[in-house]
Amino acid sequence: MGRLLAIDYGKKRCGIAVTDKDKVFAFGHDTISTTNLFDFLKDYFKEESVEGIVVGMPKRLHNQPSSIATDVMRFIEDCRSWFPKLQIHTYDERFTSKIASHEISRASTKKQVREDKQLIDQVSATLLLQSFLMNQQTKTS
Repeated sequence: MGRLLAIDYGKKRCGIAVTDKDKVFAFGHDTISTTNLFDFLKDYFKEESVEGIVVGMPKRLHNQPSSIATDVMRFIEDCRSWFPKLQIHTYDERFTSKIASHEISRASTKKQVREDKQLIDQVSATLLLQSFLMNQQTKTS
């Protein structure tokens, strides 16, 4: 048994969040350049026991795939090739960036912090992962 790792995938950078070992809580971990994502994952998986990846699936308001969905699906296929033993889950990420931005704005009065895209990506991944965990908990209850 290991942690879950969530990825808020973007063309330039990806927000990363991880669970605690009991898979109860999600914590922001980092923001990684998309070009360095697989190197980061390989290194992280050497250091930590991870049983699965949760990838945010970008959808539009009416449940239609967004323009980056094709890139996300390609990334998932690559993950399955690189890490065949890991479970890979997709989870609806609609509004996570907006919610993250709103929560950061509520927490900080500094404009530089409120507009930090790396922080927004990391918080988005955390929201995605915590929502996934809560959904899984509901299914098993």
